[in-house]
Amino acid sequence: METPNHYFYVLSCKDGSFYGGYTNNLEQRIDKHNEGKGAKYTRARNPVFLLYYEIFSTKQLAMSAEYRFKQLSRKAKEKFLEERGVNYATTEKLS
Repeated sequence: METPNHYFYVLSCKDGSFYGGYTNNLEQRIDKHNEGKGAKYTRARNPVFLLYYEIFSTKQLAMSAEYRFKQLSRKAKEKFLEERGVNYATTEKLS
């Protein structure tokens, strides 16, 4: 039996903020966020754009990555993304 992938992902919200989350179906989850059916945080910040994701073998590992990201300051989140080659500046404040 195939094991589903577990994703930690980072979104850029319309207001320029970042949102970190977990899912086992990345495309479907981003669609839910943009339909206003995702996390409460993103409902008022649509549209959201995928900036970054990592695939993990277990849910626990992916959720740990999400937790660590959410504990970071804004400046540390920016550094996290920059270190991974993500240009988040082009998607900020697209209202």
